[in-house]
Amino acid sequence: MKKLKTSKSIIKIGAGILLLLLCLSNFAIAETSGFQDILWNQIFIGIAGGLAFFLYGMDKMSTGMKNTAGNKMRSILASLTKNRVIALIVGAFVTTIIQSSSATTVMLVSFVQAGLLTFAQSLGVILGADIGTTITAQMIAFKLTDYALLMVAIGFLLRMFGKTEKAKAIGDIILGFGILFFGMKLMSDVMKPLRTYPAFIDLMKDLENPLMGIFIGAAFTAIVQSSSATTGVLIVLAQQGLITLEAGIPVILGANIGTCVTAALAGIGTSREAKRVAIAHVMFKVVGVCLFIFWIPQFADIIRSLAGKFGSGTARQLANAHTIFNVSLGLFFLPFINIFSKIIYTVYPDKKMPKSREILTKYIEDSMLDTPPLAIDLARREMSRMALLLGRMIKAIIVPFLSDEDQLCKEMDKDDDTEFLIREIPKRDEIFPDLTLLEGLHMREGKINFLEKKLSEYLTNIAQASITEEQAKEVFGMISIVKDMESMGDIISRSMIPLISRKKRLCYDFSAEGKEELLIYHSKVSKQISRLKQAFKETNPDLAARIMKKERKYLNLESDYRARHLKRIILRKENSIDTTEIHMELMDLMKQIVLYSANIAKTYIDTTSPIEEEHAKINETGS
Repeated sequence: MKKLKTSKSIIKIGAGILLLLLCLSNFAIAETSGFQDILWNQIFIGIAGGLAFFLYGMDKMSTGMKNTAGNKMRSILASLTKNRVIALIVGAFVTTIIQSSSATTVMLVSFVQAGLLTFAQSLGVILGADIGTTITAQMIAFKLTDYALLMVAIGFLLRMFGKTEKAKAIGDIILGFGILFFGMKLMSDVMKPLRTYPAFIDLMKDLENPLMGIFIGAAFTAIVQSSSATTGVLIVLAQQGLITLEAGIPVILGANIGTCVTAALAGIGTSREAKRVAIAHVMFKVVGVCLFIFWIPQFADIIRSLAGKFGSGTARQLANAHTIFNVSLGLFFLPFINIFSKIIYTVYPDKKMPKSREILTKYIEDSMLDTPPLAIDLARREMSRMALLLGRMIKAIIVPFLSDEDQLCKEMDKDDDTEFLIREIPKRDEIFPDLTLLEGLHMREGKINFLEKKLSEYLTNIAQASITEEQAKEVFGMISIVKDMESMGDIISRSMIPLISRKKRLCYDFSAEGKEELLIYHSKVSKQISRLKQAFKETNPDLAARIMKKERKYLNLESDYRARHLKRIILRKENSIDTTEIHMELMDLMKQIVLYSANIAKTYIDTTSPIEEEHAKINETGS
């Protein structure tokens, strides 16, 4: 997985460098009379190496920031509410941390797919993400290139000798900044001869044509998948006096369109709700560019008029233009989010399709593997879905054991179990009426087996990424939990379902007391599964602690019911004698599910981080 991600990064960097070099090659083959001192091969090598350093430094800085934030990313995203202003602020903050609006939008696609966010909530985050990405441009607009190697040295020392994961992550941030600025210095130095090269100066003036500038900006950003990289190259050009503000603004507008490509690709193969996130991102950007494209000269004048307050120089002005453009879009679109939401729903409406037989993952996304804390959250959400499926299986399995349809026993064909079950259990599935009760049970067993396989693979991929010791402990615990839940599904499908046929063949019903005991114990088992589901969904160790506390109580209850049943047999109650084998086996299978639930809860508490002190003393204090 790491090799694949590295290869993709190399391809993106290589493609971006190739595009830039192809543009510059037009000058190399042009008339060079009077400019024989320009060494084109050195310029090409310098730009290629500088851009590679720039992109690598940005990636390193982003990794460090994500690791520093760590599991706090979960609470950051959990803070999202229906309040669009808060969503915008959180979107800007998260994007500042991960240094990529494209990455934030990809996350949104995954979160909407996972049901962690609604589509309407995501719109505010998208607008915030566009603002957050301008922070990078503001940072690189400062002339810190002279201190690049000092930052590299400090970051390297922290990375090598830091005693904690947080210290090493901070080292990655500083090291990334240093490499980023060193790449800018390389590009800036090799571009100095171009300041007096007419052909290059003419090309930069051509970028004042809005369509040309937008195309170049969009193409370059789409290839390197970073609008910050495009802005960084512009700032380098501006620092050397090679580009005007009027020529740089169209490229910035194009960069904002180019950054939509990543989100569009992330939307492929996702739910329709998640695809709407990608559509919204594209719509905001395209509409925003259309609003600005017709008054670029006036916009440039406004930026120059602010030079005294927010910094002078073309490089600083380009960074300011990038920020003001995105902030303006955010403030303009924010009041009309609901209107845009309706427009997108009209353009891309819901599609009704049967869901009863779909077997697929709903929450986990490979695109989140680069951010382990969020990937772990999505895996836990999928585990909650597994618990939901188990709960529905538990709820359904008791129905045929307690049905009062003994009159059909006299008519059944004892040599044909299939025909017997079809006639004897006419109940329909509660969620999907197009399925019988048994078909629903088998369908959910298939889903649980599928999810166990996919979740195990997903969690293994997370474990192979760069994660902390706490995260590794949590991931390995989750793998164990997933296998235990799959085993609970096997108990229902392989042991409980065959009991249905055996019980019906007896042509005897349980005694009234026995039926009541089974029903009560079944409700306790169902409650344990429900608590598991909520514990995974809410990341709530208290619920897991309650499961462990209830285990002993429910095991004692099973022993008490077993003793009562044996007492009825001693008293020769006919129904109890005839159904004793089925009764005892069914009760034992439900007890096994209780034991599995408690084992899962213990693993959950032992591996969930952070673990509060009271959870370590669960056996004494309970919850």
